[in-house]
Amino acid sequence: MNIVKIGNIEIGGGKLVLLAGPCVLEGLERSLKIGRRAKEIADKLGIPYIFKASFDKANRSSIKSYRGPGMVEGLKILAAIKSELNVPIVTDIHETYQAEPVAEVADILQIPAFLCRQTDLLIAAAKTGKVINVKKAQFLSARDMINVVEKLRSETEKILLTERGTSFGYNNLVVDMRGLPIMRGFNCPVIFDGTHSVQLPGGAGASSGGQREFVEPLVRAACAVGVDGLFLEVHDKPEEGLSDGANMIALDNLEKILAGALRIHEALK
Repeated sequence: MNIVKIGNIEIGGGKLVLLAGPCVLEGLERSLKIGRRAKEIADKLGIPYIFKASFDKANRSSIKSYRGPGMVEGLKILAAIKSELNVPIVTDIHETYQAEPVAEVADILQIPAFLCRQTDLLIAAAKTGKVINVKKAQFLSARDMINVVEKLRSETEKILLTERGTSFGYNNLVVDMRGLPIMRGFNCPVIFDGTHSVQLPGGAGASSGGQREFVEPLVRAACAVGVDGLFLEVHDKPEEGLSDGANMIALDNLEKILAGALRIHEALK
């Protein structure tokens, strides 16, 4: 397994790593509050923590949906959170021009699932020298991701792959757990996205629905199969979340979910 290093955090080195935060930045105060609590829980359990949030949700279902503060303001917020919590940052980019300015703040550039085959975007991200986390597209098999990996390897070896479910019928996703060892077989650390995997895309008409009650069993199953990290969207009040509220988990439930996952992860070792 190729170990990907971010400061003193190693992904793929045997420890379970947590990437967690709100789906989209909701101002500095609330985003910082969520990040601070997630870090406290991760620290308590001995899990390395990376803050995640998007400055722009460019693929919302509806033109009326909240997208975020945008790149300029969003990077200011992310920089403040990074400084205050002293943690690495992961955030999405959607356009090639965003790679360089976002890399000045973020430690991990994330490629959204819908864009994971966009060669120019992958190469622009890789050329920054930062770690690249690619969400596996809902329309690709795990084996198809080797082509994505090979594109990135033309510029970097700092690659993470994230499983977030596969399209199944209408407004539903399923997780094929075989994909986890398949993608780990590419010599890349693999992250399991427990919250997007329970999303119901477009299930609410002008927005996506979700079944957060299945996050915990899926996270446990993924840890039993073998993963290097967990990606979880969390919120102090998910029902008030401005994006993906239906599948985000409440901060009050995060410790229980992580503790169970960690026991399984450690048992495998």
